[in-house]
Amino acid sequence: MSTSYSYPGIYIQELPLDTHTITPAPTSITVFVGYTHPWKTTQFNTAIQLFSFTDYETYFGGLYTSGLIPSDVARAVYAFFLNGGNNAYVVGLQPSAHGTSSSVQFGNQTDDLCFVGSIVPNTTQPTIGIQLLALQPTDVVPMTAKVANIRQNASNTYTLFDLVITYGTQVEVYRSVDISIAKGAKGSLDQVINSVSALVTVQPLSGNTYGTVFPSSGSTPPAIPAAASFSLTVLGGSGGLPAGFSGSFAEADFLLPIGSTPGVFQVNSSLDNVPIFNLLLVPGISDNGVLSAALAFAERKRAFAILDPPAQATASLINNALPTIDSLWQSGAFPLSQNGALYFPYVKTTDPISGMPMEVAPSGYVAGVCATTDANRGVWKAPAGIGTPLLGTTGPVATGVMNDMQQGVLNLDSINCLRTFTGSGTVVYGARTLVAADPAFAQSKYVPVRRMTLFIEQTLVMNLTWVVFEPNDEPLWLAIKSSIEAFLLSLFNQQALQGSTPSDAFQVKCDSTTTTPQDQQNGIVNIVVGVALLKPAEFVVIKIAQLAGQTS
Repeated sequence: MSTSYSYPGIYIQELPLDTHTITPAPTSITVFVGYTHPWKTTQFNTAIQLFSFTDYETYFGGLYTSGLIPSDVARAVYAFFLNGGNNAYVVGLQPSAHGTSSSVQFGNQTDDLCFVGSIVPNTTQPTIGIQLLALQPTDVVPMTAKVANIRQNASNTYTLFDLVITYGTQVEVYRSVDISIAKGAKGSLDQVINSVSALVTVQPLSGNTYGTVFPSSGSTPPAIPAAASFSLTVLGGSGGLPAGFSGSFAEADFLLPIGSTPGVFQVNSSLDNVPIFNLLLVPGISDNGVLSAALAFAERKRAFAILDPPAQATASLINNALPTIDSLWQSGAFPLSQNGALYFPYVKTTDPISGMPMEVAPSGYVAGVCATTDANRGVWKAPAGIGTPLLGTTGPVATGVMNDMQQGVLNLDSINCLRTFTGSGTVVYGARTLVAADPAFAQSKYVPVRRMTLFIEQTLVMNLTWVVFEPNDEPLWLAIKSSIEAFLLSLFNQQALQGSTPSDAFQVKCDSTTTTPQDQQNGIVNIVVGVALLKPAEFVVIKIAQLAGQTS
């Protein structure tokens, strides 16, 4: 900047700082993709940031247990925050396999108030139980809405209800609810339930108008439309479904657009527009097509994917009906990528809703351990070892328990195991990427090495945007080199890199040898960064020799 000098004296000029400070990128922002509560999710196919499980309950309805609607995402998010995670995005998907069934009918029978569901007639206080089809009685925890204690209102039409809604151990009670006879009117059954319940949502009547809810005993029923009903959207599952319903998992839910909205892993999706995240999970999903898409997306976003095994996979051959995880790996059931790792087996826990034992996918626990390890030690430390006890689990499922020799086979397959050790609890006991067995990817054999590489890449991409449109010559090259060296020196001082001196640990080149006159003409500046990354001590070898007897 030029200055006009007119009087004898001292002039001050402030010069811009040539070296720009580099702020380390985050390392454990975790994305969860999958099915969430079909009624309580505030917005589907949209990445919503969460900082606690309370946030998850607010936006996605919290935990639920159903044989019809997969609950893996809710369980994984719960395990993530329980084990030290503190920053996540969730993309809730709604199962595409669904149907409509007439679940409740208003009408007149000889002695009873007519509901398709459970009916408990009473001449003075009829009690009507409505079993919502979204959660069948065969599920671990049924959801019910019970309308009890029908009383007269001012017009003597018996429409004041006490509404009791139960979901697992949670109960809601609403007194003196007034039910209207008109479809969609204020006070109709669907609006009453939807307006007060945090547990249950029903869809409004789509056909006839509602009939007056009226106890028939001792009264003359009014005219009621025949078989008037409202419908519930019922989501499918793997078994025990009502007639006409199919399974809830569909590859298309993860891969194809929803109307005009891009699929979750497609360009310009809500998740694609998240500036930065580090870990990607599709809890409970082992479909090769979905995992391949997730890994490709993780590679494009410089993120690392944590994969779950099939729930039925076993550590050793039990019977011909259950495949071993080794046989699945050998058959090519899992896609390969240096930006991903597979963890086995499922783990046992106690369902907070029912108090019953259940089995859940391991990925949420592993993501929580990654977050805790990153905070306590750094991303360069393997998220594994006896210092990584999993909270909220009682150990691997029975079919996943293994000994050292069995894990040796899986370790060579690049499958990371969860094991229980006396005094240490259940821990992550493996740190290999999906391509660890491929010599072509020797530099990405270990999870911490690959995650450290991605961390450095994300940090530089995030912090070097100031370089764009600067004059491409030696002053710029020197400023770039100084900025990156200062960042890498801070990593060296944290013992995150190999070597006894900074020159052993890293090298940065940005000068006329990396950026030629032709590059300058094309607006290109080339930076070469070399780092010596730490590798975990996977095998500890102790050599013991006896000393010969000493003579005096």
